[in-house]
Amino acid sequence: MRKETQKLLVLALLGLVSVNLAAQQKAKKDTIKSIDEVVVTALGIKRHDKSLGYVATKVNGEEFTKTQNNNWAQALEGKVAGLKIQTAGAGPLGSSKITLRGAISMNLDQNGALIVVDGVPLGGTNTSNGSDAYAAGSGGDVPVDFGNNFNSINPDDIESVTVLQGASAAALYGSRGAGGAIMITTKSGKTKNGKVNVTFNSSSSFDSVLKWPDYQHEYGQGTLAKNTAGQFYYSYGASADGVSTGGTSSAFGPKFNGQYYFQYDPTIEGQSKSRQLWRSYDNNVKDFWQTGATYSNTLGVEASNQNTSFRTSLTYQKNEWMMPNTGFDRFNYALSLDHQLNSKLKVVAKFAFNSTKSDNLPATGYNNQSISYFMIFQNPNVDLAWYKPVWKQGQYQTAQIHPFSSFIDNPYLIAYEMLNGLDKKFITSNVTATYKLTKQFDVMLRSGIELTNEERTTKRPWNSANYAQGYYREQYIKNSEYNTDLLFSYKNKLGKLNYNISAGGNIRYNEYVQNDYKATGLRIAGLYELTNAVSLQSLFPIPGDKEMNSIYGLVNLNYNNIWFVDVTARNDWSSALPKENRSYFYPSVTTSFILSDALKLKSESFNYWKLRGSWSQVGNDTEPYKLYQFYNSSGFTGSAETNNLLLNANLKPEMNTNIEAGMDFGFFNNRLNYIVTVYQNNTKNQIIPVQTLAESGYTQRMINSGEVRNQGVEMMLNATPVKSKDFSWNVSANWSLNKNKILSLPAEFQGEPYTMSSVGGVLFYNAVVGGSLGDMYGYKLQRAPDGQVIYGADGLTAKSTEIEYVGNAYAKWRIGLQNSFRYKNFAVSFSIDGQYGGRAYSQSHHKMSEQGKLTNTLMGRDNPDGMIVGQGVVQNADGSFSPNTKAVLLTSYYADYYRRANIETNSFDTSFVKLREANITYYFPKDLVKSLKMTDLSLSVFGRNLWMWTKFPLFDPEAATLNNGSITPGAEVGQLPTARTVGIQLNVKF
Repeated sequence: MRKETQKLLVLALLGLVSVNLAAQQKAKKDTIKSIDEVVVTALGIKRHDKSLGYVATKVNGEEFTKTQNNNWAQALEGKVAGLKIQTAGAGPLGSSKITLRGAISMNLDQNGALIVVDGVPLGGTNTSNGSDAYAAGSGGDVPVDFGNNFNSINPDDIESVTVLQGASAAALYGSRGAGGAIMITTKSGKTKNGKVNVTFNSSSSFDSVLKWPDYQHEYGQGTLAKNTAGQFYYSYGASADGVSTGGTSSAFGPKFNGQYYFQYDPTIEGQSKSRQLWRSYDNNVKDFWQTGATYSNTLGVEASNQNTSFRTSLTYQKNEWMMPNTGFDRFNYALSLDHQLNSKLKVVAKFAFNSTKSDNLPATGYNNQSISYFMIFQNPNVDLAWYKPVWKQGQYQTAQIHPFSSFIDNPYLIAYEMLNGLDKKFITSNVTATYKLTKQFDVMLRSGIELTNEERTTKRPWNSANYAQGYYREQYIKNSEYNTDLLFSYKNKLGKLNYNISAGGNIRYNEYVQNDYKATGLRIAGLYELTNAVSLQSLFPIPGDKEMNSIYGLVNLNYNNIWFVDVTARNDWSSALPKENRSYFYPSVTTSFILSDALKLKSESFNYWKLRGSWSQVGNDTEPYKLYQFYNSSGFTGSAETNNLLLNANLKPEMNTNIEAGMDFGFFNNRLNYIVTVYQNNTKNQIIPVQTLAESGYTQRMINSGEVRNQGVEMMLNATPVKSKDFSWNVSANWSLNKNKILSLPAEFQGEPYTMSSVGGVLFYNAVVGGSLGDMYGYKLQRAPDGQVIYGADGLTAKSTEIEYVGNAYAKWRIGLQNSFRYKNFAVSFSIDGQYGGRAYSQSHHKMSEQGKLTNTLMGRDNPDGMIVGQGVVQNADGSFSPNTKAVLLTSYYADYYRRANIETNSFDTSFVKLREANITYYFPKDLVKSLKMTDLSLSVFGRNLWMWTKFPLFDPEAATLNNGSITPGAEVGQLPTARTVGIQLNVKF
């Protein structure tokens, strides 16, 4: 090997990877990342990557099947710069909200990216059961995550996903494209040599809890009560040892030290006849959870010839989640037909059917009826097995076993009797016809439909904390969306100038209706029928119809394949806006310039340099029925009540202005690619509700006001450090930073903050001029000038009278790193991602700390008098400070220091690093495969969420709360555990 043919390639990937590579094989022209790669853009138009003036990140379909997920979108996590997937940690169906480049609207529900399947947008309606996350003792129900439409998409049917990160990229999608778009292209069935291919994919995966809170198991139930001898003791019910201490939820009782007390005896459902060993049941929360399992089988058939391609697939997935008696069954069917009828007419038809059924989905939130509530209140000295009979002897379906508090429901009652059923049918279908009028002129007609039919049942037994005589509910939700596009396109050239002119229109119509029936109280216990209701409430159907008519145009200019310019324009007419403001127009301009070609800079080591920029304006309307007053359903059957929100008949559309610039580089025959982007988004005329005087008869009114600016940087790097016959290594990394600033607010606030959202009445998401979306406010500790905590004369922390800024729910920056290796027949890949910054409040941490359930409450437990002195100072009459010396009971100290309203002591940094995915695949030798009459055979072992580093003390730092249908970031209120998944997958192709 000649030395003159060798080069030293040093790749430094964000400080994580450093490789010395002897770059040989000079004659080989590697095209690892082709600049002519075709990506799918708005309206399903295919474009060459180098012609785009914005970022479009393509993710291939195999990424979605490497580690089988209940939600395909989770495979995008960490792989696209600026992309964040937020779930509420609420169970196996896991509704997701995808945001690109941060939040742009004060309405938290308006910040999601648009999901587009084969050129047709999905509506994405997520209907809540109307329950707040924090509702303990309210007598109400619990939030349940029934999933949303786009997580029903079958990952085995995905050919590729293109992420259009900015508003410029998605400008042609109008109102719903302001937050970017996720373009999904499904498989079409194109095969080599016209053969019929049959594929079979079978996987089994198993879930366990990724992370537990730091439970303490040194002290048991109690409240520092002492017996006549002056010793701490415990007694279930009054006994010879003293009064009962068994009714508390706190764990400030005696230390486990081999002593004996009168305790609960499950055989007699009361106080034990003799004293029993005082001991800890260390796994009395963890053992409730089981190893979850998901089994998935997919059969696909595809074939093609010169004029036709065909594919059909069937998938069955069965999930048994980590919480007993929860999970779902999912069935997917897909059909694709692509046929060239003649030299002028081509027709493409797509159809997908999804059926999801569940007898029981878990509830979340801080409420007596959620399993999270039980986990918070379970005491170390209580055996989980004591709850398993569920019902008291001789009182089946009428009296549950919950011996320590009537407010804490039996966990097995929650799992096996408090059922949240789902039967959902979801259909998407579209037909696209393209007719070539002339060689340069064609017309495309595409019509798509999305149909959702959902039935939900809610069962609550007698003797539950919130429903003494039971409860039953039926919800019926129908959602239909129809999209029709007509697009004319003309292409030609003048010398070196190629141009493509397109013009068309879209009609989108959405029909939504919800029927709701509630039976409060059951005449016969255990009989869940509306006819068995003590009181039946039939709510009026809730409509949500909306129509959008649009016209749009697109001009693509290409000069000598070096300079590209795109100009778009769109005008929408929205039925959700008043007649005088219903029409709104927005344009965009994007450009890219291949500097390396223009200046002839190409060399063996430097291949590609592209400059790009874009400017766009995108309008955004609002939900339907926000203009004129109407009546809501009342709690009394056959009656109605006025809306407490004063609607606005003069609403204007929100308007987002986006500016983006960037550069793309290619080195070493495109084995190293680097992309950097800077952007700014300004959104004004925010459509928001603001408080109004109660004497007006309303509590809020809708207005247009406020402006928000987003600025950010995104970087992506793709490299192939090694590529040979037997071994290859591919690596990609991305980093993104987003800064958000509120530029203006409604004039009536006059410098006061605007509360966009709140959780539990203690955590407030306030908008302040100069602040950011996601800013969290609440009460904090008072501190002396040197930072020490100030205590009052009572020995407890001094109380603030004003809420203060605590932190921001969004990370300062995010990072992702993916590696894939292939050695002969083995392939290994793994993905790591993380974030720096961000903060989340934890209701669970508050309550468990208040009750002495966590290790952070062990300080002072050995004090013989049960007293503790808080570390800090007291303020003297002259304003000076001196050390705090006032001792208080441990129970009082921890209840005060970690009180629910103290956001500071119950909120934590959400920085983390996760080993998000890992996969090892063995491809069987071709000779063996051929002898088995197959074309491909592989076996994989995979994992997801295998490891995590974080200082967040609860289940998962990616915390969010399902609060009445909205996924609210930065708040953990009864979050369910996150799963660590390992599995095996077999892929066969005939």
